[in-house]
Parts: sequence; C-alpha cells; structure tokens
Amino acid sequence: MKENKVKGKAKETKKIAKPKKIKENKVKSVKAVKISTKKLGKKADKKSEQKTLKVRFLGGVGEIGKNMTALEFGKDIIIIDAGLTFPGDNMPGIDVVIPDVSYLAENKSKIRGIIITHGHEDHIGALPYVLKEISAPVFGTKLSLTLVENKLKEHKLNEVSLNCIKAGSVIKLGCFSIEFINVNHSIAGAVALSITTPVGVVFHSGDFKVDYTPVNGEIIDLSRISEIGKKGVLLMLADSTNIEIGGTTISESAVKETLDHVFADNMERRLIIATFASNVHRLQQILDLAEKYKRKVAFSGRSMVNIAEAAAKIGELKIPNGLIIDVEKIKNYTDKQILIVSTGTQGEPMSALTRMACGEFNKVVIGENDTVVISASVIPGNEKMIYGVINNLYRLGAEVIYESLEPIHASGHACQGELKMLHTLVNPKFFIPVHGEYRHLKKHVQLAKSVGLKPHNTLIAEIGDTVELTESTMKFGEKFVAGSRFVDGVGIDGADSLVLKERIHLSVDGLVVVAVGIDELTVSLNSIEIVAKGLALTEQMLEEAKSNVVHTLERIDLRSLKDENELKGVIRRSIKNYLFKATKKNPLILPVVMVM
Repeated sequence: MKENKVKGKAKETKKIAKPKKIKENKVKSVKAVKISTKKLGKKADKKSEQKTLKVRFLGGVGEIGKNMTALEFGKDIIIIDAGLTFPGDNMPGIDVVIPDVSYLAENKSKIRGIIITHGHEDHIGALPYVLKEISAPVFGTKLSLTLVENKLKEHKLNEVSLNCIKAGSVIKLGCFSIEFINVNHSIAGAVALSITTPVGVVFHSGDFKVDYTPVNGEIIDLSRISEIGKKGVLLMLADSTNIEIGGTTISESAVKETLDHVFADNMERRLIIATFASNVHRLQQILDLAEKYKRKVAFSGRSMVNIAEAAAKIGELKIPNGLIIDVEKIKNYTDKQILIVSTGTQGEPMSALTRMACGEFNKVVIGENDTVVISASVIPGNEKMIYGVINNLYRLGAEVIYESLEPIHASGHACQGELKMLHTLVNPKFFIPVHGEYRHLKKHVQLAKSVGLKPHNTLIAEIGDTVELTESTMKFGEKFVAGSRFVDGVGIDGADSLVLKERIHLSVDGLVVVAVGIDELTVSLNSIEIVAKGLALTEQMLEEAKSNVVHTLERIDLRSLKDENELKGVIRRSIKNYLFKATKKNPLILPVVMVM
C-alpha cells in the first residue's frame, strides 16, 4: 500500500503492504469545487442549475447485504463499499451474490477510487470481482485493508493500489473531498464519511452504533459529526438495520460480564464459543477470559483463523504467548483446560459449528460435558438453520447458551434512540435510508420525519435508481443497469442466468431423459428409452410416455426434418403435455438422439 498525504489529524498514512498499482492508475488530488454565491448572469445561472450530483444505488437498498453506492459528478465517480450477500434457498449451487457493476465498467475512466467503510463481507466481499473489471485505488482503515488484502491474494490480484487512511483524515478524489470519521461497530476500523461535493456535503453513516464504553476505548466521534452538521449537510445516507428496535444498543463491554459468568459457571466443562470471526473486539474479550480462567484456545473454522491472524498482525488483536493451540491438539488437554472458538453462528452448512452438531467434524466430538455458547444474534432468514444446529447440539448432550437465554451478544447497528441522535446532530436537508430491506427503509423515513425532516425531502431508493441533487433539490433521475450477479465456483452469471434457471427448474420439477435410436439406413425409429430423475414415474407412466414418442415419430417422415435439433424438438413436444397431465409437473426434458 502506498503512502497517501492527507489533511486533518493525521499527516500521513501508514503502509501495510508494498505499493503496487493496477495498470499505472494514478489518482490526482484535486481541490473540491466551490460554488460561488455571487450573481453570474442569466447564462451562468442556467448552466449552474444543470450541475447535479448523481447518487447511484448498486446494492444495499431493499436488501440486507451487497452494499454498494456510487457518487457521480461530471467526469468523476467515487464508489462506497463493494459487498456481497449469501444465496437464498432459491439459488441452488450459487456461492455468493455480488452487485452488477455493468454501469461502472462502462464508465471506468471516471472512477477515482473505492472507499471502504469497514471490513465486513457485506461491504468488501465483492471487491475482488469488481477489481477484475475496474482499475481503481482502494481506500480504508488498517483492519479493513488487511482483510481486503487477504481476499485479493486469494484471487491473485497483486497490483491493486491499497491506501491506508486513519479516522480524522481527509482525501481528495477528483472533485470529491472525503473525511473519515470514527464510529463504533462490531468490527474495528469502522468509519462514517463526510463527502464534500460541488453541490454540498453528503454524510454516509456506514454501519454504526453509539458505544460509550467500547472495548478499544475509541468512542464514536460525535463532536466531529455535530460540527459537520452545524456547517450544513445536503444529504444523509444512514444505516437502517435496527430501525425496528427501540432504545439503544448495549455496549460491547457489557457482553464480557455475561461471558465471565459463563466461564465461572462451567469450570469443569469444555467450552465452545461461536462468534462472528470479524468481531475482533468480541474475540479479544474471549481471549482475555480464557487467559483469566487458564484455558488454552483452539480456533476452528478457516475464516476465524484468517481474521485472527490478520488482526494480530496489525495489533488490533492482542494474543498472549502460549494461549493458542492447534485444534488437533485439544485431545492432549482435559475439558476444563480447553476453549474452542468457532465459526457458524448462523448455522452455515459448511461452518465448523454446524459440522460439529452433525457429528461430521472429527477434530471436535460434541458430548455431555460440553457447553456451547452462540455469541451472536440470528440474522433474519437464518432462523431455521441456526435452530437446527441448536437442536442437534442438544441431541448430542451439550448445554447450549444463546441470545434468547442470555445477553451474550451486542449488535453493531444503531437502534432508534441512536438514529434519532444522529439525525439531530447531522440535521441534513435531504435524507435517503440505506442498508435495509424495504420495511426498514420505510420505518427509517418515518423516524426522520418524527425528528423534523420535511416529508418531501426524503426518498426511498431501490437498486438501479439514480437520485439527482442540486444545492436545493432532490429527485429521481434515470434508471441504470443494476442488480445481482451470481458467483458459482469461478464463473459469474447475471440475474437472468440460464444456468440458475435450469437448476431451479430441476430442483422443482425434475429431469426426464429421452434416448432415441435412429436406424441409419431406413432413417426410422430403432429404439427408445426414458429415464426420470427427481420425478416419480410409475412403470405404466413410462410406457405411456414411450408410446407418445413412438406414435409421434411414426407419423412423420424423419427425412423431412432439417437437423437433429428439429428432431429433439419433436420428441420434447411429444411427451411434454402427457407428463404435465400425469404428474402436474413440468420437468426439464432432455432428448438424446443416437444414429445406429
């Protein structure tokens, strides 16, 4: 990563990697354009009115995850975050879902940089895929860029310009001036952004909460946020995740008290704690308690190991000497001497905790002397998976402690009380809620109105929307190509992916293979075989299906058909209606023609 000169509290940034760049991409530092308040004459006034800031939403609105927003003014574009989300039940075989960046790829010459608010997957997970299409420098705090760097290495992207920025610093990218402001979240290095544009200031909260007793002692910079608000903010984009929850979020430090009780109450038992790998502050508290209660710690799960190593390397995680052991060596210790820290808080099928619960993880066998702590809240949509894991853990004899039983998790997102405080401090002219499903965005608009924002100064945007702003107006602009792309192994498909549609078709209706043999000399039907997969067909149904094909082929002159594809179409049509009438299903029909 290169050194980057900035204005603000920090005079320069620190390097955490060798300075490399993609295709000699140079970022010019340009002073923010100032809008004159003087009368410029009729022609100048008309031209000034045409100057608009375009806010383009590529993800993170109307959904949880896949966060990505672009700000565009004239010939300059900056991108805020590039996240992913995980596939739903209707996406068989898909690994991850990322934003469609077709518009950005078409306008890549305008892109001045990608700014990362923090290092969670829903904000950085799509970066490797985006950077394969777009050559742009990346800016973020130390932990965020360390996690990004690991991802880029996995994708063999070694020439990306990574620029480490401290909270309190200011950078200039094209006509944009971006200030990084420290906020609290469930991962270290989270920031809000104050972006000065030619038409006014845009404040982006990032993911945040207000924590007066954070583990690392770095309280959200409310005084700076207040100063920005007093100077005037044109537009605020703010986190809506916990908008449905009243009051305020509990401090991360409060979780330690509950965990301390868990350690004290299970002195003779083996402890297994599942938590988000990225929650370095939670991890630090767990390690501190392990040292206090004289337990060795074994990490389980690739992401847990990777993030712990990355955080320790840059000093965000302090690990006492001799505390960590390899998970394969836990058999050398008694139960009361061991703490296993694992991934799998959401019941992910391949996670360490899920495999333990299913008895498929030979390194850790769950038994009656185990206490399993799930130190996380259930993300909406994951209830079935995580409660399935909890049920299986109980079946194996373990005791399970989870959020509905004990206060063992603190959210990283602001609740209504903190959001009201943010709105009051920033006092924006216009407001667009982000980071939430539609119901969250709707509730957030209602909250904004309750603290004094004018109803006509709010909008709810969706993916593919452009919002245009001047110094005095906000309105919807043109739609642009946006949506989702599906990552399947090394391949990427769009939302209209034929492969995905076929998978869904197969999963719902099954497959019928019709193998037809054609006599080479007489060009007539020689043999027929039908095989059904994922579809229950009786022997009688198979025979009737064959009869339909035979009857159709015997009625036509096969020599009159143009090619094999036309013959396959005839075969497909010959049994499609029969299969639907017989099974009420519409299976994928695959004809196979063999010349014999």
